[in-house]
Amino acid sequence: MTALTLVGLKTCDTCRKARKALTEAGHDVTFQDVRETPPTVDDLAGWLEAFGSDLVNRKSTTWRGLSEAERACPPLAQLQAHPALMKRPVLAADGALYLGWGPETQAALLG
Repeated sequence: MTALTLVGLKTCDTCRKARKALTEAGHDVTFQDVRETPPTVDDLAGWLEAFGSDLVNRKSTTWRGLSEAERACPPLAQLQAHPALMKRPVLAADGALYLGWGPETQAALLG
């Protein structure tokens, strides 16, 4: 089917579910763990352009651990310093970007 890139954390349940479902549906999934291979500044900037502030996961333990000064920084600086702070997964397929593993993303990628 489609070759796609899934960016997230290997310990994230949502990322594991997405990867499994996509692989079972016949997609060729390339997985990038943000802790092992942090996204480039260009990737982060493009994702922020596509998703805005939704890319920053303000419900995460990483967010709760940030100081007030870190929380006041621009999203790009936050994500560069703490890649695990991004909402997961970010999926890239056929030039389209998807954030999260909700019903809309599943419908678009699983048919």
